Amino acid sequence: MAKKKLPLIEKAEIISVGNDGKALAKYDGMVVFVPFAAPGDIVDIQIVSKKKSYSEGKIIRFHKYSPFRVNPFCEHFGICGGCSWQHVNYQYQLEFKKQNIADNFQRIGKFEFPVLSEPVSSANITHYRNKLEYTFSNRRWLTDNDMSDLDQKDLNGLGFHIPRLFDKVLDIKTCHLQPEPSNSIRLAVKEYAQQHNYSFYDHRKHIGFLRNLVIRNSSNGEVMVILVVSQNDQEKIHALLNYLTERFSQITSLMYIVNTKLNDSLDDQKVILYSGNPYITEIMDDLKFRIRPLSFFQTNSTQALQLYRITSEMAALTGNELVYDLYSGTGTIAAFIARHAKEVIGIEYSESAVADARENAILNNLKNVKFISGDIAKVLNSDFVALHGSPEVVITDPPRAGMHENVVKALLEINPDRIVYVSCNPATQARDIALMDNGYKVLRVQPVDMFPHTYHIENIALLEKR
Repeated sequence: MAKKKLPLIEKAEIISVGNDGKALAKYDGMVVFVPFAAPGDIVDIQIVSKKKSYSEGKIIRFHKYSPFRVNPFCEHFGICGGCSWQHVNYQYQLEFKKQNIADNFQRIGKFEFPVLSEPVSSANITHYRNKLEYTFSNRRWLTDNDMSDLDQKDLNGLGFHIPRLFDKVLDIKTCHLQPEPSNSIRLAVKEYAQQHNYSFYDHRKHIGFLRNLVIRNSSNGEVMVILVVSQNDQEKIHALLNYLTERFSQITSLMYIVNTKLNDSLDDQKVILYSGNPYITEIMDDLKFRIRPLSFFQTNSTQALQLYRITSEMAALTGNELVYDLYSGTGTIAAFIARHAKEVIGIEYSESAVADARENAILNNLKNVKFISGDIAKVLNSDFVALHGSPEVVITDPPRAGMHENVVKALLEINPDRIVYVSCNPATQARDIALMDNGYKVLRVQPVDMFPHTYHIENIALLEKR
């Protein structure tokens, strides 16, 4: 039986942008998701996948370009999974992100909220990240140019995974996300590995020596490099790390991990310090934060500072309040608000993050903060409140999945005067706020753009008890 041919839509207008960053068109009353398009484009779309309630397509031809379009600055645009909005003017990116928040609040939340504040734009729209993780592959992704003379091409690559393809890695020439010496270190590692016949990892067969390269940096110029290999071959490890030490004096922290697992997660791996410090230090206002190899830290330090300042402002502390900081991570928000609160209690699932938070509290001489590790959905209950006291203010900064339903119920029972909800996912934020709508009203909504050229946006909502 012949497969049904999918339609070609001619001269379709791109009308908006969806939650996942793909643009939207309409055809036969159905939504069509189209990557790398911009509202205002008039295009021919080839449908490539048809579902029950939507279709997916790709642009075959342009008839008219959107006024919001600009020329992408990266040679890897359209193949690499990052920076998928490079083709849209940055100011319009902010408008689309703001509208996306409003749409989620209206469509999912269905609660009343004030006019959204204008997003806090990123001070830097390139080279803004303080962490990148690269992957080695012995079968890199081949572009059309590569395919034309495949026999002459080297298949080893060091770069980023192609979206939704676990075994395909795009070899990166220049990445515009992290400042130097990030690009130079990555290229030097690859060149050395090629010259000395180091094997690159095969993600299907799970063989090969070199697996990952992680580079972190702080705004004061400290650089951390973590090499991840699959075998504890000390001769090879030391030779490569010695080369990096000699080549890059900027590296202040050099480490390696021997990962023998089938997956690339590093949270459960032992990090071995080869040279330098076991951490780098980020300075925000007059606060210092030590960032260790596996620490979670916001990847845009400049914008994170804005996020924390606004969160502290919305908390409106007078110095007499007990504050709960939910999903407290490494204690960055807690440190910012501790100076204005009577006491701050942070709750965080990750024990390693709690250890980092406690260290950072000591580093900043903060004696009115304490951090507790555990599953917040189980820890936050009436016994916990009876032991630690009932907070006047709660700050919550959950992961993309949002707050567990039990946490929302606990907040309603605790009934603080104010809740400051920091979110990296406006959809789950809208869902959670809707569950609290009978008890709380939204007074202020402030987006903060942490990730230019992507559809991601951080959003801070101030809720006050009705």
